[in-house]
Amino acid sequence: MIFSRNFLPDVGEAVREGSSPDRYMKRFLRSINFRELLRPIGQVTTFSLGTIAVLSAIVLILALILDRTVVGKTLYGQLHVTLLTYTLANLPQVAMDGLTIGFVYAAVALGYTMVYGVLEFINFAHSEIFAAGAFVGIELLIGLDKHGLLAGASLFMAYTFLIVAMLIGMVAAGALAVVVERVAYRPLRRASRLVPLISAIGVSFFLQDAIRLIESLTTGQFNRIFPTFGNFDNRLDFGSVNMGATHIMFGLSVKSLIVIVSAVLMLMALNYLVNATKVGTAIRAVAQDMSTASLMGVDVNQVISITFLVGGALGGAAGLLFALKFTRIDPFVGFFPGLKAFTAAVLGGIGNMTGALLGGIVLGMLETFAGSYMGVFTMGAAGTEYKDIFAFSILILVLIFRPRGLMGEEVGQKA
Repeated sequence: MIFSRNFLPDVGEAVREGSSPDRYMKRFLRSINFRELLRPIGQVTTFSLGTIAVLSAIVLILALILDRTVVGKTLYGQLHVTLLTYTLANLPQVAMDGLTIGFVYAAVALGYTMVYGVLEFINFAHSEIFAAGAFVGIELLIGLDKHGLLAGASLFMAYTFLIVAMLIGMVAAGALAVVVERVAYRPLRRASRLVPLISAIGVSFFLQDAIRLIESLTTGQFNRIFPTFGNFDNRLDFGSVNMGATHIMFGLSVKSLIVIVSAVLMLMALNYLVNATKVGTAIRAVAQDMSTASLMGVDVNQVISITFLVGGALGGAAGLLFALKFTRIDPFVGFFPGLKAFTAAVLGGIGNMTGALLGGIVLGMLETFAGSYMGVFTMGAAGTEYKDIFAFSILILVLIFRPRGLMGEEVGQKA
């Protein structure tokens, strides 16, 4: 069993202390490990600022070098500003955009990381679980919109509907992940590693077609659009800069801010679950040595189911955040975000939660910086469409010199 009697409050102690709400609140607050709860905020801040500083230094050096070449002269002729000034002025907006997509990658990468940390198994069906969570959440919102509940909703109710849709999507995606583990992975746990990997690819294709079938039978449409309501499309402007013939605004959309805040909260909750609860202790024990954990009374199958449940729920939440950010989804919407999230997990060190966070931020920043500046630095020869090539080239270089990823560690074979 994962839980023990010590996990529950001591009723006798509660009676001795009294039953007032204040006493219960004090006991509850004493039971929370605030240091562990807040630790991800420090990690997020450090990783974000560090990545921004490194990439900013690189693009500024490149801008300084190219400023006196034909690249800088061409830009000056068009906008009447130097290449260095243009690069520096755009840095804040590029950094904010990079953080937004980086946190989406990090949230999805955590699902890969949790499963790999316990089973050393890549769950390639996680992309479709991501898509399932997005569809469930967006279909709920579309249903509410058809009944006229979204159009006239107050700001408070708009956010309430969004939170409810995210929670429903998390429940559906988490339940789907548990079913997939029970049906497609658990019977193959003793097989060679290639067998469950092939099963995961099969489940991925099955879920894609299942989503298409369900959507065709219920709505007749494969593409779903996130309903327009609330203030999610509004933009928060932080300032502006006049640059010759152009005017640059610095800001962040409300939905981008929601993505960042939601991802940080999910990271905090997952970190606390794994590192400060009895469930997390059981998960870490199974990840360390499954056979020994079983001998010590841990229900291995239950722990693995909980791991898939949590990972799937995170994927479902990330799916709805992705739909909120990019508006449109289809049955194949999970493929590229899932591929990028898997890349982020490998880049940071797969099996390491902190590494998944770092890898997501780094990959999102690399893509955004490359997409924003590559076209300018190459005079249009290589534009935004080449950002993936740049990001994956950096990944290859990192893995050549550090095969375990940026924060990966050597792990022993599972018993």
